[in-house]
Amino acid sequence: MKIIVTGGAGFIGSHLVDKLVEYSHDVIVLDNLKTGQLKNISNIQNKILFIKCDLSKKEDNWEKYFKNVDIVFHLAGLADIVPSIENPDLYYYANVQSTFNVMEASRKFHIKKVIYSASSSCYGIPNRYPTKESETINPQYPYALTKYLGEKIVMHWGSVYKIPTISLRLFNVYGLRSRTSGTYGAVFGVFLAQKIAKKPFTVVGDGTQSRDFTFVDDVVKALYIAANSEIINEIINIGSGKTYSINYLVELLQGDTEFIPKRPGEPNCTHADISKAKELLNWSPQVNFQDGVKLLLQNINYWRESPLWDKQSIGQATKKWFELLN
Repeated sequence: MKIIVTGGAGFIGSHLVDKLVEYSHDVIVLDNLKTGQLKNISNIQNKILFIKCDLSKKEDNWEKYFKNVDIVFHLAGLADIVPSIENPDLYYYANVQSTFNVMEASRKFHIKKVIYSASSSCYGIPNRYPTKESETINPQYPYALTKYLGEKIVMHWGSVYKIPTISLRLFNVYGLRSRTSGTYGAVFGVFLAQKIAKKPFTVVGDGTQSRDFTFVDDVVKALYIAANSEIINEIINIGSGKTYSINYLVELLQGDTEFIPKRPGEPNCTHADISKAKELLNWSPQVNFQDGVKLLLQNINYWRESPLWDKQSIGQATKKWFELLN
């Protein structure tokens, strides 16, 4: 098939592109390289078409690449809480306007299926665990809101313009190539850089908060299955179906800790109910958390040039977060 991957030089996107090339698909990557990196796709760059462009700007002339495309995986967007609080306009254009433009291009060129990577952050602080897709939507900050608005656009265009779509709400994805910037959503990048530098892990709160850590290979498999399935116009959680405390992660990584203040708007737990994914997609995660962490430790040198965060720098970076969300 001919396939577009937006954000294909990013963390999840590059792993997906690897898999698509392995399966001999014709792949076009659209990425502005704001958070993605060419090194993530350097080993396959001669096997794909890479276009640097900003999807929020139609004048970048990227729409023409949608001609004769079968599948669009829309993974492009901005993540992280603090920057979204400080610059909500950037997040609107990256996560909402870009999604609108992608769906309009998909409508114009009669794309056979669009797979959207949504975020479990749309649930905010859920009332129930494991959390089902029917849980109340309650985004706590602009990043979460804009990702949810993107999902609403995708599903609405699917309904009104009869574009087959699936939105996958991803839970706490981790793995090789995970981003190393930011103080939220990149706990592995933060902790592994600290481990290399023999510095203490900066644990938020008391470390008992838990996350549904989902290995990137399992997420890629879910994306691929969703694209090739006959299921359309569904919203589906993709997670490990389990939850692990930050203290347990520290135990696996082995190192000293120092505690930093608990941050407002963060849930004490993320835990996906993945029964819908199992039923509709016949998908279930294959990589257990312990093996996933072991794999990252075996490849720890990837994070050698990552930003090194400490208690003071995190405190400074999250100052506005506390001011606005407390």
